[in-house]
Amino acid sequence: MGKTLGTFRAWYLVALCCTGSFLFAYDTGVVGGVLSLKSFQNDFRITTANQTNVSSNATSLLQAGAFFSCFFVWPFTARFGRRLSIALASLIFNIGAIIQVINTHSLAAFYVARVISGVGVGMATVIIPMYSAEMAPKQIRGQLGSMFQFFFTLGVMTSYWVDYGVSIHLGVTTQQWQIPIGLQLVPGGILGLGMLLTKESTRWLAKRGRTEEAVQSLIWVRGGDDAEVREEFAEILAGIREEERVTEGLTWKECLLPANRYRFAVVVTLQIGVQLTGNTSLAYYAPQIFKAVGAGDQALLISGFFGVVKVVSCLFFLLFLVERIGRRGSLLSGAFLMGAYMLIIACLTATHPPVAGQSLTSTGAAAVAMVYLEAMSYNISWGPVPWLYMSEIFPSRIREAGVAVGTATQWLFNFVFSQITPHAITNIGWRTFLMFCIFNWTLVVYAWFFIKETKGKSLEEMEAVFGSSETAIDIEKVHEQAHNNTAHTVEEKR
Repeated sequence: MGKTLGTFRAWYLVALCCTGSFLFAYDTGVVGGVLSLKSFQNDFRITTANQTNVSSNATSLLQAGAFFSCFFVWPFTARFGRRLSIALASLIFNIGAIIQVINTHSLAAFYVARVISGVGVGMATVIIPMYSAEMAPKQIRGQLGSMFQFFFTLGVMTSYWVDYGVSIHLGVTTQQWQIPIGLQLVPGGILGLGMLLTKESTRWLAKRGRTEEAVQSLIWVRGGDDAEVREEFAEILAGIREEERVTEGLTWKECLLPANRYRFAVVVTLQIGVQLTGNTSLAYYAPQIFKAVGAGDQALLISGFFGVVKVVSCLFFLLFLVERIGRRGSLLSGAFLMGAYMLIIACLTATHPPVAGQSLTSTGAAAVAMVYLEAMSYNISWGPVPWLYMSEIFPSRIREAGVAVGTATQWLFNFVFSQITPHAITNIGWRTFLMFCIFNWTLVVYAWFFIKETKGKSLEEMEAVFGSSETAIDIEKVHEQAHNNTAHTVEEKR
């Protein structure tokens, strides 16, 4: 009963906090459709001359807010915990969403609201992977960590269809654009209120010296108090004490240890690699890209089903693959497959270039199929794994810094590639896909040499995985001591 309850609580807790990932994706996806609605253009006096700039600014300002928030949320969550930090992120996001949904007739007010929402989104993307990793049992940490990407794909898909629905079923009124933007408040409210009713991170409490609260948090999320739970808690405490002994309380010095320098380098390059796959570019500019490969006038509808494909493939990975093939295997296979599909797309569009005004051709259909397969490969590899990997490889005392640096890198290069992609498609055409092919196959080499497998390892065992001899823990000794202590406690109760 305890195991079943613990599994349920772990899934529930991670699903709740990953509502923030849904929020991030929905907000990113919905604004593009909203800006194309005639009702929004009328209310905010958007003309053909400034439409491109408005679209670019709306995306860029959210990313800017998210990027800068990554740095101040690091000390905040280190001091006040994961739970309250996520609740604050939700509050900030909702303030921005409320301003966006008000018909101010002012683009300046809309832009300010986008920055505010970006700050909330950026905070959430730092804390959620960290909180998920710290609370998940090691046996299913891969599945639970992958939920961040699953909820992201769910948010993107929902935004595609909500935009499509209001454009078809509502007239050119203010409500047409207010509804899709206002719907952000539903997951935003669920995230904030839900966090106030959950438990704080066990590892954060233990690190702050609040041992009894940490024990109760672990007992709750594992569904009961038994020898295995006590052993896990002893392992957590041993890891924290060993880090403190070696670093003498100076957290910044820990970043300079060779194993930690390696980990920082890995999370930065991993998040750059996510953008080099080309999938973020496909997500932001799906309709334009489908037209570029020959989808004709069916590009918008095909983009909608593009979202469905991503959700299904990510769910399949989460349920059946992540704990079987591991982190390294999924990154290797995913990058190789994406490179192959990008090469095929490049060849098809180079030899059979699409013609303006032409309906979907057989060559175009084949190219669209390759884009779909590329998206599926991404969502069983470079989509979910970097978020999971980034959150699990750092020692507890610098986890906030590590995840913040990785997330900031993600936002920065997300911005860079969102600016580059439309120009690349316009200026170099099919060679854009050849470029992404080369990038992906380079990532195969990168993953082979630099990614270490972490499947089935506890967070405390990561020191040994990354060769940190200074702070590595004798796990067997810890388990033996915890087992003896638990047996002694049981004997005393008799």
